[in-house]
Amino acid sequence: MTTLQSVPALGTHPADGSAAFHAKTVGRAETREQLSRSTYDLLVIGGGILGISTAWHAAQSGLRVALVDAGDFAGATSSASSKLLHGGLRYLQTGAVKLVAENHFERRAVSRQVAPHLANPLTFYLPVYKGGPHGAAKLGAGVFAYSALSAFGDGVGHLLSPSKAAQDVPELRTDNLKAVAVYGDDQMNDSRMALMTVRAAVESGATVLNHAAVTGLRFTRGRVTGAELKDTLSGDEFGVSARLVLNATGPWVDHLRKMEDENAAPSIRLSKGAHLVLKRTSPWKAALATPIDKYRITFALPWEDMLLLGTTDEEYEGDPADVSVTEKDISQILDEAAFSIRDKQLTRDLITYSFAGLRVLPGGPGDTSKAKRETVVTEGRGGMLSVAGGKWTTFRHIGRTVMKQLESLPGRPLGEDFEPVSALPKKLPLPGVANPRAVAHRLLVDSPAPGPRMGADTARHLATHYGSLAFDIARLAADNPELAQRVHEDAPEIWAQVVYARDNEWAQTADDVLRRRTTLTIRGLADDEIRGKVQNLLDNK
Repeated sequence: MTTLQSVPALGTHPADGSAAFHAKTVGRAETREQLSRSTYDLLVIGGGILGISTAWHAAQSGLRVALVDAGDFAGATSSASSKLLHGGLRYLQTGAVKLVAENHFERRAVSRQVAPHLANPLTFYLPVYKGGPHGAAKLGAGVFAYSALSAFGDGVGHLLSPSKAAQDVPELRTDNLKAVAVYGDDQMNDSRMALMTVRAAVESGATVLNHAAVTGLRFTRGRVTGAELKDTLSGDEFGVSARLVLNATGPWVDHLRKMEDENAAPSIRLSKGAHLVLKRTSPWKAALATPIDKYRITFALPWEDMLLLGTTDEEYEGDPADVSVTEKDISQILDEAAFSIRDKQLTRDLITYSFAGLRVLPGGPGDTSKAKRETVVTEGRGGMLSVAGGKWTTFRHIGRTVMKQLESLPGRPLGEDFEPVSALPKKLPLPGVANPRAVAHRLLVDSPAPGPRMGADTARHLATHYGSLAFDIARLAADNPELAQRVHEDAPEIWAQVVYARDNEWAQTADDVLRRRTTLTIRGLADDEIRGKVQNLLDNK
């Protein structure tokens, strides 16, 4: 029997004509060689969702695109979000009706046409307590207007009785609860959404490499024309040349701008958002969005069979690489959650994981919780365009907007020989697009008779994280029974996903697999033994 440590790469597997064996990612050495010997139209530095989306749209336009990141794709802020695709209910307070409508349009496009296999609808309960910052009438009118701006696609926002809400959320505090406002939004696994977008960029022609840090910029007659890079895994140094360089490094955007111009003034400020992941003590059929004050809401979200709590919002001035969850963050999140959640669900021994990310906000004074979540675009003296900020919900819109700005730059550095972004399909789906329920059903029905049968939870997990690409993972498991085994008995993931991440999703380290391509880390199950087995599998290609 083949051991897990010696499972071959997909490229050496007997071909059966399936897409799995044609989608194998190019090796790192070959990618470095390709990057160093070519001149690209656009080099995107930064593999968060903003950079990924821009690379995807640029490659669709016919441009020759390279994308690099110092860490893993979505390895920082883009995998530390609240996992929501939402219209932004709080924006109605400021009268930003047009913004909410635009957010809803993007949310519906992603969850219905672009990635229905990666997004799922989520009902939200907004509890109204006696003495709270908002009254029932105001919130009832607010959720009605919110649903109207979504063309009532998620039902009509309304008020619900406390007793009915408590049936759906047993841990809901009902003392002094006057009413519950109801509205709809969507939820996702942000890491998986980002990885599928990377794959879409590659399928459109982009060349991508993670774990490749910028050590310097290339200049030609004063203009930025590429970057010097170091493979942080192998130590190899190489460079990339490009007609135009886009700085999409998120919290590090000003660091790269300083490489272009040591006198560049700060363009952004950072806000830290921390989250906790807990085991659930009972089933949750809805999420809670509890007002803390006039501007802030704390979320309690059923997510990945767990409960996600957050978030904080405070200015951050340290090194972005050092952001972490502190004891103060944990206490604040639990204390704020206790406004609407019973104590039984908020004990510390239920916490399996915590994470913190940095929101990139426009520079300026004021409370970060009131700052606009808008995209900041600056052009440096060397012609490098820097872009940062925005919302996960509008990641496609941001990619299109950045492309429009690149197209209209003075002197047209990208040239003329490409398709303008305005001519591209408006709702091009991400790879694997499919009805996840149908995929899960097929996975169970087609499970091989001799050999281990796939668990229903594994089938659901594969369907909602890979869509139709789940069939490629199922084939791996069918061909090698050891890969059909669970990585941990308390999680739905199977070992075939690790091989698939290695050969098709650019996974290089145990963290790449356990934190961003599976849910083992957030479940608190990524112990040293599992990490060692995963790394051995990654090292034996």
